[in-house]
Amino acid sequence: MPEVEAAAEVEGGVAEVAAEEATPEDEPGEAEPESGQLAEREGQHGDAGGQHGDGEGQLADGEGQLADADGQEAEAEQDGEDAELVALQSRMPDLTEPAALESALEALLLVVDSPASEESLAEAVEQPVDRVTEAFKTMSARFTEHGSGIDLRRVGEGWRFFTRDTYAPFVEKLLLDGQRSKLTRAALETLAVIAYRQPVTRARVAAVRGVNVDGVIRTLLARGLIEETGTDPETGGNLYVTTELFLERLGLPSLNDLPPIAPLLPEVDAIDDI
Repeated sequence: MPEVEAAAEVEGGVAEVAAEEATPEDEPGEAEPESGQLAEREGQHGDAGGQHGDGEGQLADGEGQLADADGQEAEAEQDGEDAELVALQSRMPDLTEPAALESALEALLLVVDSPASEESLAEAVEQPVDRVTEAFKTMSARFTEHGSGIDLRRVGEGWRFFTRDTYAPFVEKLLLDGQRSKLTRAALETLAVIAYRQPVTRARVAAVRGVNVDGVIRTLLARGLIEETGTDPETGGNLYVTTELFLERLGLPSLNDLPPIAPLLPEVDAIDDI
């Protein structure tokens, strides 16, 4: 009997070992939670990807709205500029009318420093050159007929307003009243350039001095110290020379008796290179 019990114990131990070895394969329930967790994480990752896609879509929508706003603003600005241009054009006079064209030409001549050509003025008023030429002739004749103090003359290749000689004494009185005692430094320098380089144009005098000399030239003309003597064949500008009064005021018999300072001034031919 002891042998039978021993055999039974051996069989029981073998069965227990077999049961222990089979347990890992026969317990799928423990692996299932791990698979579920993996699936859950994959689902969460998918949700995050979807949210990221939604964010990119919202960003694209925002950029599109911003582009639309910029386009609307640019369109509004263009509409405003067009409206201003239309309003300006509506206020401009109709230069196809002779009176309006003459008024426009008068305004232009008041701001030029030298005779203005018919071509440049025609371009400014956007009218044919022939119309501008005819308008100037009409204006000049009207000023003369009415005895106007303004004299419109064609000088060289252009037109310019001048003071009519009849009223020169009044102009002289206005410009020179209380100023006859002495000339300004600017006037003396301008007079020196004319004296030593005469005949010379206003533009070349200005080139030597490096400043505008229109006002000074008018003063010297009004005082009788210089005068016009024809026009420059190249530029059409008026040429200026000194007068007998100039020599009288300096106490000189002729220009040959001027002090020898001419070498200090550049030659007329070289003035254009300054």
